[in-house]
Amino acid sequence: MEPVTHFLTGACLARAGFNRKTALTTATMCLAAEAPDLDVLANVKGAVFGFAHHRGFTHSFAGLIFTSALVVGVLYAIWTLRGKPVKDPEPPPRWGLLLLFGYIAGLSHILLDYTNNYGVRPFWPFSERWFSWDIVFILEPVMLLVLITGLVLPSLFALIAEEVGARRERLKGRLGAILALAAVVVLWGVRDYEHRRAIAALEARQYEKANPVRVSASPYWVNPFRWRGLVETANFFATTPVTTWDLEVDPNDQMEIWRKAEEMPVTSAAKQSYLGRVYLDWARYPLTEAEPLPDGGYVVNFKDLRFDYPEMRRRRSVLEASVELDKKLKVVGERFGR
Repeated sequence: MEPVTHFLTGACLARAGFNRKTALTTATMCLAAEAPDLDVLANVKGAVFGFAHHRGFTHSFAGLIFTSALVVGVLYAIWTLRGKPVKDPEPPPRWGLLLLFGYIAGLSHILLDYTNNYGVRPFWPFSERWFSWDIVFILEPVMLLVLITGLVLPSLFALIAEEVGARRERLKGRLGAILALAAVVVLWGVRDYEHRRAIAALEARQYEKANPVRVSASPYWVNPFRWRGLVETANFFATTPVTTWDLEVDPNDQMEIWRKAEEMPVTSAAKQSYLGRVYLDWARYPLTEAEPLPDGGYVVNFKDLRFDYPEMRRRRSVLEASVELDKKLKVVGERFGR
């Protein structure tokens, strides 16, 4: 998911009751819920290296120990440097408990990223296998609205209560945060149900008289009844809209067929490159196309049909890659993204 959703989820988790256990809970859980995305720093060594390590170490159960400790360590340093006021009535933070809360917030990051179709590798370094639920788009306005409402409304009600002279709660917002998190779970339940219906509809038909070998359904934002269907047969891939309010596959005759290219020495060489190996390990519906260059070399383009939304084809996708080879099929360049 995008960063704001992670941050708001950490805030709601803290307000749901964790912030009643020790000081600095909200700061810890907000930052720890965001910390796994520190893997973007890998892009300093280039987009290809960054892609290879995206949603890797920092998005694993083992890596969360590091990210949680880093967040708590930074807060500990700030707390120590600022010094404690002489008359501060509040007890000092319980650092061991904050480390546990930071880990829990980190788990929320992995869970949120698991819900979309990019996937996560939670068992790294013991396994590089990708897992994804495929039910939520990387940006979900409904979820954002729910989380913001759960955080803002209690504060608004508290201000109203102060105006009428009601007793003020020191740590307000618990019920709103719990309801917001519960609403997110309900949203996941609705999307999971519709996702299963989309999968069933895709499996129930033939494609150019061929039976599907496997099928998937990628989400759109906001609308849980609209999906991007992906089908693999023995000889081709098919992409098609799916609507689950009427269980229709390809309701407007927009299905596209992508023939599987015959393996050639040039594509085989590109697949053995560093980028090729990394990309094919991640991609679930990979499409590979080779283009000759004037100097006798080639460019081999990779894309994953999971992210080939027709509405987003105006320019090269941030999730496409290419490998350039010379006429002797030696790799001379690799590029990921735009």
